[in-house]
Amino acid sequence: MLLQPLEKIENSDFKHIGNKLLNWYKKNARDLPFRQTKDPYKIWICEIVFQQTRINQGLNHYNNFIKRFPNVKTLAEAQEDEVLLYWKGLGYYSRAINIHKAAQQIMTDYHGTFPYQYEEILKLKGVGKYTAAAVSSICFNGRIPAVDGNFYRVLSRVFVDDFDISNSRAFNYFSELAHLILPENVGDFNQAMMDLGSEICKPKNPLCLECPLNEDCLAFSLNKTSEFPVKTKKIKAEDLHLKYYFVHRNGKFLIQQRKDDFIWKKLFEFPPTISDELNPFIKSVKMVNHKLTHKNLSIEIFNVEVDSKAVWKDFIVENNFIVTDVEASHERSFPKPLENYIQNYHTAYRIL
Repeated sequence: MLLQPLEKIENSDFKHIGNKLLNWYKKNARDLPFRQTKDPYKIWICEIVFQQTRINQGLNHYNNFIKRFPNVKTLAEAQEDEVLLYWKGLGYYSRAINIHKAAQQIMTDYHGTFPYQYEEILKLKGVGKYTAAAVSSICFNGRIPAVDGNFYRVLSRVFVDDFDISNSRAFNYFSELAHLILPENVGDFNQAMMDLGSEICKPKNPLCLECPLNEDCLAFSLNKTSEFPVKTKKIKAEDLHLKYYFVHRNGKFLIQQRKDDFIWKKLFEFPPTISDELNPFIKSVKMVNHKLTHKNLSIEIFNVEVDSKAVWKDFIVENNFIVTDVEASHERSFPKPLENYIQNYHTAYRIL
């Protein structure tokens, strides 16, 4: 249990902890391109990009995205398919759809000027409390902690706080706790917490001896860092089975665009069904397993090599499929398992 419950310590002075973190950040901050700017557009994009992507994996994607869409206007005016193309490789494509809609929202509702108030930023499509707090604090000096998994982990360890982070009240609870140590420069504080959680106060095997807060960390002094944060509620992943048909002829294959009512919104895919006329052309099937955040996918991909020109044409016309090839497919975004299948197409075609 809490050694000092929140209600008993909120009048205590813990500001020195936040200031220690800031001093550490001044000397150890990672040299990242988006830290050289206070442009809210670029900070917003970087926060969305790195929500589900490690910085070293997503940095090139961020740079390429900003190069093509340097401001809200260019992003808002772009076609959705192009936005998805420049998001390729980052996954969680609904984020790209949302930032495109949010850019259009900024042009329409805010006359092209990024909103500066936390409550207004929060109204943007796909923007949650963490992202709104990050943009507000970094760009507009808002005094709002950008509470995320790093905050949960660091604060629960510093205060040996066993509040369950899977609880629906966790965000508000740890926001209050963060205010106890909040220094004047909240923008740098939020970024410092991100660096500390990423580089030092890791989920497993934290580097406690290198941590600037180890003298104040109760979990470290009690040798209990592995016990925090506390998370009891686990979301069971849903098992989902998908079936695709890789219908090809003379180096060309068929695709269509997904709708936006399920996983992989607006990405391109192979036909999910075929007509009876194509059944004789099935050569083999490949099983692929793929994990999403809350779904375990098992995917059957049938290799359908069509010898009949008439059957090929009829199937395309009846279903309005797009005909493409490997080179042209690079200009579209596919779910990762299908993209991998396309990349191996020449090998698969040669073998099968």
